[in-house]
Parts: sequence; C-alpha cells; structure tokens
Amino acid sequence: MSPTPSLPLPAPAMRGKPLGRQAKGGTMRKAFITGTAGFIGYHLAQALLDEGWQVAGFDGMTDYYDVSLKQRRHAMLRQHSHFTATEAMLEDDAALQAAVDAVAPDVIVHLAAQAGVRYSLENPRAYIDANVVGTFNVMEAARRHAVDHLLMASTSSVYGANTDMPYAETDKADTQLTIYAATKKATEAMGHAYAHLYGLPTTMFRFFTVYGPWGRPDMALFKFVQAILQGRPIDIYNHGEMYRDFTYIDDLVRGICLLIDAVPERPDSPDAIASGDSLSSVAPWRVVNIGNSDKVRLLDFVDAIEDVLGVPAKRNMMEMQKGDVPATWADATLLQDLTGYRPQTDVRDGIARFVAWYRDYYRV
Repeated sequence: MSPTPSLPLPAPAMRGKPLGRQAKGGTMRKAFITGTAGFIGYHLAQALLDEGWQVAGFDGMTDYYDVSLKQRRHAMLRQHSHFTATEAMLEDDAALQAAVDAVAPDVIVHLAAQAGVRYSLENPRAYIDANVVGTFNVMEAARRHAVDHLLMASTSSVYGANTDMPYAETDKADTQLTIYAATKKATEAMGHAYAHLYGLPTTMFRFFTVYGPWGRPDMALFKFVQAILQGRPIDIYNHGEMYRDFTYIDDLVRGICLLIDAVPERPDSPDAIASGDSLSSVAPWRVVNIGNSDKVRLLDFVDAIEDVLGVPAKRNMMEMQKGDVPATWADATLLQDLTGYRPQTDVRDGIARFVAWYRDYYRV
C-alpha cells in the first residue's frame, strides 16, 4: 500500500488572523482531531504530521462500516512518533475531556460524527447522540482550553431543499431533509452560540461528496467499484439523473489545513464584513464550503468508473431514495478568498487514484 503523500501548501492570502507555524514559545503546534480512524480524519492527521504538528486523535471505532479499515488507518498513524490516539465515544464526556486535557491543544478539528444520509432513516438516535451531544462535549473542551481555533465539520446536506446553485454559504439553509442534515445544522448553530458567548474562534466546513483512497465503504465510489469487480449490479438512484460535487480527499484536506490559519475575528461592525463572507456580525464564526465547484452527473460518474476499471457495470436503475436531493454544487469562492486555494482535481483522475488504492489494498 502506498503511504499518504505529503500535501504541499501554497502561500495563502488569508482573510483572518493567521496563527503562524509554531505555538507560543516556538514549540511544536498541537492539534486534537476527532475521527482520526475515519476517512477524512486519517488523511488530515497524516497531512498535519507531515507538516510538523503534534497530533492527538480521538475515535469511537464504531461498527457502522468495516472496523478493520479504521484500525489500519490508526495503525499507520501510530507509526509516527508525534501521533497519539484515544479510542472512546464522543458521548463519553469524561474520556473526551481527559484526552483533551492530556494534550492542551492549540487547535481542535472536530470531524467525528455518525455519518450517512440513508442510515439516519434507520437509526436516527445515533445521530443525536454522536452529532449533537458529542459535538457539545467537543465545544466544552474547546471552551475550557480557550483554543486558538475550533474547526468543525458540517455537510452540504444542510442546504436541503434549496434549489439555487451553486450553493453559497450566505444562502439561507433552513430546510434540511434528513435527521443527519438536521443534526449538522444544529452543530452550526451551537458553534455560533459558543463563538458569541465565549469569543471562541470557530470555522464550520460544509463538505461536499468526498472520495479517494482509504474512503468509506458506504460511499458510492467504493460500493460501485467493489460491486463491478465482483460482478454484482449497482443501484443507480433517480435513473442516474443526479448531480454531485465530487471533492477529492487531498483537495479537501489541503483546504482544511489552510483554513486552520484563517482564524475568524468578530467584526467591528456589519459593514466590515466583505461581500460573500459568511462571517457572523456578532461572533468570530464563519461557515466555509469545501467543494470542487463542479457538478458531475451520476451516469457520467459511472461511465468514468467503467473506463478506469475496464469492466462494464450491471446497472440497476432505481427511483429517488427518501432524503436524497437531485443535485449538490458548491460555490467555493469564499474558500479561495480566505486561503488562495480552490480544489481542482478532475473526477476521472480522482477515480483512477481510488481504484489503484482499492486494487492494491484488496489485492484484486
């Protein structure tokens, strides 16, 4: 298996208060990341370790998907001398607070969550416990330690029934269609309240459809590749007339790394907020889309997978599934304004990299 590559960071033109490369006193900067055994958390931890950070991970290792994949990610991170990990649930407040206390981090990046739009129809309570209660516990830890920056994952699903695209962070987003999306919107509101009450600089990311090596088995690319190689049919919802803003994992992680240093500051007045900036007028809080700024039709996505695999798919055309939306598409202008960076990996290139990893990992 190939190791995760280092992600060189371009010089950003950031709008905010940059933290600099080192913590106060010239010591190594410390990040506490939840969800480090997960897809995105693993890649982010690896990138920050490569950049010279000390990283403390926290993950519940739930069995929502193959735990051995999570264990392998953590095992790879543990090979680095500056990585430590605690395996416990976000809802276990005592374990979480003790883990944060042991590190006293400069930055907390909260990625852990109960994921999956469709699973939220089957087990909604898991989303309340992990996403709402767990996020509250993370915010309490950030407040107690007065971290320089709290960054938390949200999702494009919060745009819900919105039809105007591309989605912009300043759009009203009050029509969530699943409990998963509703819990993520709740964490945005909770984060704003803490930023206002305690002056806690907070950035919320809205992720769009993320894919790449070490991805989640419940995501479309993983399921499609696995099924096609095994000769099984793939389910294509809404007869393939769906559009997604596929975001390659390295692009997403680079955006997060750059946003760490784009610390929001409470503005002196609403007039001081730049056009298109989601910065709150009453708190050091903003929300940022991280997407590829390009919508890809699901049928074209399947065609690209077939081309890379050299194997045709058996297509099982389905109706739209409850809770799904026909399209997502990010306006990533704010990300570029804040960091000087915009995701740009072509979806065919990203699929090819995933397939290469999949074949190597599963020896197929």
